[in-house]
Amino acid sequence: MNPSSDWLQPDWPAPANVRTCVTTRAGGTSPAPFDSLNIGDHVEDDPVAVAANRQRLIDRLGCQPAWLKQVHSPDVVEADPAQVPIADASWSATPGVACAVLTADCLPALFCDRAGTRVAAAHAGWRGLAGGVLEHTVATLGAAPDELLVWLGPAIGPDSFEVGPEVREAFLARHAEAESAFRPSRNPGKFMADIYSLARVRLAAIGVTAVYGGGLDTFTDPRFFSYRRAARTGRFASLIWLAD
Repeated sequence: MNPSSDWLQPDWPAPANVRTCVTTRAGGTSPAPFDSLNIGDHVEDDPVAVAANRQRLIDRLGCQPAWLKQVHSPDVVEADPAQVPIADASWSATPGVACAVLTADCLPALFCDRAGTRVAAAHAGWRGLAGGVLEHTVATLGAAPDELLVWLGPAIGPDSFEVGPEVREAFLARHAEAESAFRPSRNPGKFMADIYSLARVRLAAIGVTAVYGGGLDTFTDPRFFSYRRAARTGRFASLIWLAD
């Protein structure tokens, strides 16, 4: 594996055979406003540039990404590089096949078991998060909750993520402890939401407590694409796979 120095490597105690990468905007061929390493093929970028960017990713990482058509659902599929299913998470037990999600403010979550036999990646916007995408992903891993590790990748931060009351109510209806993830906004009737805390609440409720990452803000960090910062923008990728 030869990732770009501009890309992120998660800091978590995953087994040695579990490989991960989070791309940034750097190192690609797309023109503005998708400059430059846009991995998303659904954002009106030049398809030739997107294909070149994806090939650069494959060449540097040495894995085969399994892309998804993400729709903010709780659905999880087995990763298959030959297919692009409608789903928001995937899992794999096949070395060299990378579970991959695309984001630009939504939360990417990477999963593995402590034995290093299965990995998964989930795309968790607030709708998918409230709908159970993390819980559904955990269920596919076939391991006890205390045998799982989770890393939360770059997402919109709690000082940037303003939501309406319906979002707060969607989470509090399931978990009263989610109250701590919301604080009143300066705009009446609105709330500032901490998507990292919401993910931890949902995972803790099913016994998954070895959760790492968080603390970034795609809205304020120019390394990342952000849909709230600029609606016409690209997507970065978060990937996880088992080494051959």
